[in-house]
Amino acid sequence: MQSMEEMIRAAQAAAETIQKQMGEADTKLEAMEVEGAAGGGLVKITCSAKGRVIRVAIDDSLIQPSEKQMLEDLVAAAFNDARTKAEQVAGREMERIQQGMGLPAGFNLPGMT
Repeated sequence: MQSMEEMIRAAQAAAETIQKQMGEADTKLEAMEVEGAAGGGLVKITCSAKGRVIRVAIDDSLIQPSEKQMLEDLVAAAFNDARTKAEQVAGREMERIQQGMGLPAGFNLPGMT
């Protein structure tokens, strides 16, 4: 039977391991890229899986003053598409990590959402 002190040390070691794995996952998600598109690919936004916008690509055919409102709408739609994909990638990655730690799917670690 373990003493209380041994149990506390084991819990601290487990917490440190989880914190390290979550930090590694965070770094990995920042390096992963997803692309959102709108207007049949005329506007594309690339984001990290953490949702940081990396680049915006706009087809030359849309660069016309008369198309300004449509272009703005397409940029917003492409961003939203990329953001949704980033959230999906992040969710799958976090689920994979949690399963690797033996945690049930959907388990939320405080501060790791």
